[in-house]
Amino acid sequence: MSTTPPRRIHAEELQKARWRKSSYSGGANDCVEIADLGAYAAVRDSKDLELSPVILSRSALDDLLGHYTEGETHVG
Repeated sequence: MSTTPPRRIHAEELQKARWRKSSYSGGANDCVEIADLGAYAAVRDSKDLELSPVILSRSALDDLLGHYTEGETHVG
């Protein structure tokens, strides 16, 4: 679990964030994008930028990605 205390991410932080797509997206606008926000990361749907992004602590994101890079396909 994350030990980073929750913090409200301001809209201007998200607007100024450098969003990146996976190199596996093939240039299509059909994947998720991620932005580094220091102790947090934002994840959004590249097809619908009007939706609010999901904000995760970096440790929570690392845990989530670790499940997939280790070959696991579910969290539980």
